[in-house]
Amino acid sequence: MSGELVAQPIHPPQGTRLALADRFRLAIAKSHARRMLTRMLRATERLREQQTTTLLAKIRRNASSEYGKAHGFDNIRSDADFRRQIPVTSYEDLKPYIDKVKAGNLDAMFGPGQTVHMFAKTSGTSDCPKYIPVTDHFLAEYRRGWNAFGVKVLMDHPGCFLRPIVQVSSRMDEEYTSGGFPCGAISGLMAATQKRLVRRYYVVPFEIAYVADAMARYYSVLRFSIATNAAFVVTASPATQLKLAKVGDENAQCLIRDVHDGTINAKFEIPDDVRRKLESRLAPDPNTARRLESILQSTGRLLPKHYWNLGFLANWTGGTMGLYLRDFPEYFGDVPVRDIGLLASEGRMSIPIDDGLPSGILDVADNYFEFIPKDEYGTKHPTVLGASELEADQEYYILLTTSAGFYRYDIGDLVRVTGFHREAPLIEFLHKGEHTCSLTGEKLSEKQVVMAFEEAAERFGYKGRNFVLAPKWGPLPHYLLHLESDDWLKPDRAQMLADALDERLRAINIEYDSKRSSGRLGSVVANLLPNRWLAEYDRVLARRNRPANEQFKHRFLFSELDADHDFPRSQAGPSSASNMNRRLAT
Repeated sequence: MSGELVAQPIHPPQGTRLALADRFRLAIAKSHARRMLTRMLRATERLREQQTTTLLAKIRRNASSEYGKAHGFDNIRSDADFRRQIPVTSYEDLKPYIDKVKAGNLDAMFGPGQTVHMFAKTSGTSDCPKYIPVTDHFLAEYRRGWNAFGVKVLMDHPGCFLRPIVQVSSRMDEEYTSGGFPCGAISGLMAATQKRLVRRYYVVPFEIAYVADAMARYYSVLRFSIATNAAFVVTASPATQLKLAKVGDENAQCLIRDVHDGTINAKFEIPDDVRRKLESRLAPDPNTARRLESILQSTGRLLPKHYWNLGFLANWTGGTMGLYLRDFPEYFGDVPVRDIGLLASEGRMSIPIDDGLPSGILDVADNYFEFIPKDEYGTKHPTVLGASELEADQEYYILLTTSAGFYRYDIGDLVRVTGFHREAPLIEFLHKGEHTCSLTGEKLSEKQVVMAFEEAAERFGYKGRNFVLAPKWGPLPHYLLHLESDDWLKPDRAQMLADALDERLRAINIEYDSKRSSGRLGSVVANLLPNRWLAEYDRVLARRNRPANEQFKHRFLFSELDADHDFPRSQAGPSSASNMNRRLAT
């Protein structure tokens, strides 16, 4: 994408007559949209200057912090100074400072006058979650990225303006730090602090985030949104979009009864206090119930393409997430899909500007970026490039500097440059680093896998340590545990070991557990290989790259689909896990 973006006017849906209050809101929104789009476009001009300005603002703000003093922030005057004085960092490097902020010592990472609203909680590479401080500046930048995304997609789909929004978010207060800060999903904070103009069009009450049972949560989202003229659905994972659609289809008669009666069926596990709040917002709606019943009778199913007139869907489409899109037409029809951009709890990296493409404009106004060429990643002294030094069609690992107090942070994401808008690169997410796998957003690391396997093996007294865990695609994505047969390890015991591994992974990776609990990810399935098969496999791989033979390392976790295509299959036979996964998928 190298063409110019033009600020098209936003009009109300065709054939509608807006009340005076809505016309006033529309005028405000138009003005806001123009400002947001203009800001985003200007940031793509004079890229090097813009990035330096963005960087130095973050450095100056936190120069008096403990971290800033330790790294000589006062002496940083340029990008070159920054790279010279601050090494590429990992979460473990920052953790001592983060722990101090969690305890209430904001000076450890931040300068005076700053506020920490919460800690965004996400999976770490070991057995501990990562905690990202959400400061006032970080929140404002995160919101600006979403605003720019929303402005552009609504300009492209003006019929969605001033119509109901189905947005799925999670709670921001899963736990509290010793300093009293809530920890959870930043989406919960974003929803709670959204502008009133936008929030009035949200149809999913924030209390639903406090429904722990996954099926009850999906059902509750649909219960509040199925009767609306929803314009679009926003989720992070496309698996969530499909799960919502499937839950509605599987519970069609129950939904219709609840819409008719103004209730939420008692069979769904919802805390009493949350249920009371939710049901107080509902009223009997016989007319909508009759419409839904008519749809069910005429089509035999109750699908979003039947009951909603969607303008678009918004979710990730890059990497393995794009595989879910194959099933979208069955449930949503030919509705266009807009990627929400490369973003994580650590910050936003891209802002997509077109439907059907996973790439987006690098968010150069709010964050500072550096890149390591793919072939040099993991080497001792890799080349590090600025955003203005990238080349089209090349792949890079991205380093992130944000207002969360993360500097030159290696987030482990591999991206491809697909083109440029003005001077800013357009980037597309490919996958996490080679030691990380993410089928549904679980971000499973090899370190976690090895740790979990050792704990599972110890439980059974299993002495073998050679295995491979590989991602598998299907109606229900899951992982396949390849093990070598021996005198102890027979088919039934292999699956017992796989079940124990699955249990440990759920215990040490919060996102893996979330995906398993919600039915978006299946349990681990065992595959028994011939004795010594993996040892021979490694020997052949090592011989292919003889100069580095002494540095060859066995890979316990494959990060790409079908990397195990040449492994023998099914020596363990049909397993309880594979049967369970098959039942869940259907």
